[in-house]
Amino acid sequence: MTTTEPVHPAHPVHPVDEVPPVRQLAAFGLQHVLAMYAGAVAVPLIVGSAMKLSAADLAYLITADLLVCGIATLIQCVGFWRFGVRLPIMQGCTFAAVSPMVLIGTTGGGLPAIYGSVIVAGLAIVLLAPVFGKLLRFFPPLVTGTVILIIGISLLPVAGNWAAGGVGAKDFGEPKNLALAGFVLLVVLGVQRFAPAFLSRIAVLIGIVVGLVVAVPFGFTDFGGVGDADWLGISTPFHFGAPTFEVSAIVSMLVVALVAMTETTGDFIAVGEMTDRKVEPRALADGLRADGLSTVLGGVLNTFPYTAYAQNVGLVGMTRVRSRWVVAAAGGMLVLLGLLPKLGAVVAAIPAPVLGGAGLVMFGTVAASGLRTLAQVDFKGNNNLTVVAVSVAMGTLPVGVPTVYDKFPDWFQTVMHSGISAGCLTAIALNLLFNHLPSKESPKDASAEASPVAGTGGLTGGSGQDAVEKPREEAV
Repeated sequence: MTTTEPVHPAHPVHPVDEVPPVRQLAAFGLQHVLAMYAGAVAVPLIVGSAMKLSAADLAYLITADLLVCGIATLIQCVGFWRFGVRLPIMQGCTFAAVSPMVLIGTTGGGLPAIYGSVIVAGLAIVLLAPVFGKLLRFFPPLVTGTVILIIGISLLPVAGNWAAGGVGAKDFGEPKNLALAGFVLLVVLGVQRFAPAFLSRIAVLIGIVVGLVVAVPFGFTDFGGVGDADWLGISTPFHFGAPTFEVSAIVSMLVVALVAMTETTGDFIAVGEMTDRKVEPRALADGLRADGLSTVLGGVLNTFPYTAYAQNVGLVGMTRVRSRWVVAAAGGMLVLLGLLPKLGAVVAAIPAPVLGGAGLVMFGTVAASGLRTLAQVDFKGNNNLTVVAVSVAMGTLPVGVPTVYDKFPDWFQTVMHSGISAGCLTAIALNLLFNHLPSKESPKDASAEASPVAGTGGLTGGSGQDAVEKPREEAV
């Protein structure tokens, strides 16, 4: 009798680690670049304009930013040693740093003082990464769902401003702008609904391309900057002078670093939920280390602090393309845009309303993903609804009323002016208050009331449905 050797199937590759064909890598990667490009160049434009830099210096800041955006994205997605979360995460300059950097740059310190504080902040993030990794246990689905919801809501005004023509545009709010944005939105939805599977996954890219084609004959585009741009641009370390280290500037940037780490943690958790690869404490620490390293590189290569870009979180959820190599390809494209300014000028010519139409779908998807996570939480007989309600209110307050904290100290504005960090801190604090601190009830009863629905983690419940997910102790 002959015996047959048992066949052991190879371990399946997780969707996050799958490498799509080159054609798909290019299409999906370009989609990510277009989704974040406007936000990526906004920070150097705002800071450079506030400091009254020349057009040549502004162009230099933008190309340097795109280059480091690409390098930072590659570090985050591909990873090496203990750097990189190894998820589909795009990196870009954090908007939380804009106000402090403008203040530092316009009060005598200039760009060297900005870059000195950025380098110190990056080193601080690297050192604090293991500490933040251990805090992951304070992000049960009640908190993560709330934070993801707030991220989506906070991004919607960005899409709205794009759809209206872009902040500061002379024709802001003109019906023609909203009509173009609406047309792009319809194209994206139509492709998602009726196109074959592959095309539906690049619905945003198709919507942007079709919108651009339609925009040209109606005078929405200006390709004048393409002819003026150089073919090759190389960012050299400390182009604007050796960094200086001023205590006040460093303190301001350290506050920004804490805000950026909080926002990045929320983005990592959101992408982990969307890709079915839960972010463990070790992975979180590795991702934050990558943020810190990228921020140090930013200070050296004449740009600013880096963080995960929430714009692209929505794209991952909408397209269901979970491969980190797709975003790594996008990082490679950003490096090219940073080295070839003429290509960057072509992308910059895409009208804001075109991006706005696509952004409405992407950012709405982020908010919907938060609601999906909250659907796993038990809201019966406990205070979880209060946690969500107050956290969302605190997170959307600076979005709806941007000047609400203008009379407060700068450090407070830096933390609370970001709806994401304000909502995240509120959700963590209220979850601890209502679900972890001792109450008048017995510990058993209180624990059961605060439990999420099955399999979502949280406090221990009394039934198998309320199974707990205990935090895994890992070296971070």
